[in-house]
Amino acid sequence: MVNILKAHQITHVRLYDANTQLLKALSNTSIEVVVGVTNEEVLRIGESASAAAAWINKNVLAYVPSTNITGIAVGSEVLSTIPNVAPVLVPAMNSLHKALVAANLNFRVKVSTPHSMDIIPKPFPPSTATFNSSWNSTMVQLLQFLKNTNSSFMLNAYPYYGYTKGDGIFPIEYALFKPLPSVKQIVDPNTLFHYNSMFDAMVDAAYYSIDALHFSDIPVVVTETGWPSLGGSNEPDATVGNAETYNNNLIRRVQNDSGPPSQPNMPISAYIYELFNEDKRNGPISEKNWGIFYPNGSAIYPLSLSASGQINGTYASVFCVAKDGADSDKLQAGLNYACGQGGANCAAIQQGQPCYLPNNVKSHASFAFNDYYQKTHSTGGTCDFDGTATITTKDPSYGSCIYTGSSNSTGDGMSLAPMALGPSSSSEATSNMQVCSLQYLISVIGAFLTLVVL
Repeated sequence: MVNILKAHQITHVRLYDANTQLLKALSNTSIEVVVGVTNEEVLRIGESASAAAAWINKNVLAYVPSTNITGIAVGSEVLSTIPNVAPVLVPAMNSLHKALVAANLNFRVKVSTPHSMDIIPKPFPPSTATFNSSWNSTMVQLLQFLKNTNSSFMLNAYPYYGYTKGDGIFPIEYALFKPLPSVKQIVDPNTLFHYNSMFDAMVDAAYYSIDALHFSDIPVVVTETGWPSLGGSNEPDATVGNAETYNNNLIRRVQNDSGPPSQPNMPISAYIYELFNEDKRNGPISEKNWGIFYPNGSAIYPLSLSASGQINGTYASVFCVAKDGADSDKLQAGLNYACGQGGANCAAIQQGQPCYLPNNVKSHASFAFNDYYQKTHSTGGTCDFDGTATITTKDPSYGSCIYTGSSNSTGDGMSLAPMALGPSSSSEATSNMQVCSLQYLISVIGAFLTLVVL
């Protein structure tokens, strides 16, 4: 999975937990990582400073500085999903921060907690938006903590839900960042600010809600946003076309380095939800289909990144090769499948051909696995072969033996240009967590790891 991130030059990820395998794999990559305290852990940490210190020791100190952890998301939408834990949410954040101070990491690693838009009952017009008053006491404590620690307010903003649950109040163009005709302009009647997208209005609603509690200069970072590419019969707006439009327009919006109408000098940072589809997730069909990649790593739709790069249906010089130490019988079985039923072109590993030497099953299997994978991954083919294969970004070509997908390959249109997934900003931000670039969200819930095993 980390090879996929590196191949696409993804520089920021958010995890929903602090998975050991992932954090080890992310070491020495410079990828900025936000780790998560799960909702199940919040109560224990909020009630015990020693539990908070132990969590920091286990999930942060054990990995920094080799793994570039820059943030901690405490729970996920705690006030909306587990309101009984609300009284200990800020104490949990305080205890984690104190543990970071003790480790001299408080300037490097910031603590916050993601909120659902549900905590703002009436987000439009933004100028009158306020947090749910039943949470005022908690929100004041929370905002004071963010202010004191120079941290960001984390918001999960989904125009998809704002549109689909809006009963036709807003046009879909507004949700997808599309231009609106003059007769459909969305204007706040109190400020006369024009809102070109529901995304901007949602972010501004958070700023106005913060202001209503007499706080300011707390940046809002969007920790989840996106659009599903597939839905059920009752989810007609969850389409590949709409997902492609939303995320591409989101990238353009974030790249202009401006804030929402009320905060034009506060550029918006956003994490796309999510990196991979989750084919085993429960719930409506749309819940399984928020990813920009299929579980095998192939792109679901083209994603324009900048003038220099784009994601399409292929990897950027990613190869499928035999694992070191793999069982030779399993390698032979995989080789037989790839060259037979799998349809790989194995002519190059025949005697007298460029890839015949070294004449061993691992070398031959690597070539066959890769040829099979390059031809099939865009339609669901995986790099597994009974656990004997793995993805790599290192070109395995040697001498006159050129692997399919190599920059030196001339066949089948498989020569791949470098691609980037992290459009950078031209400005610096005021907070360590306010990295004004589009950032990508990894989902690590449920069966995530099994979904991305290649």
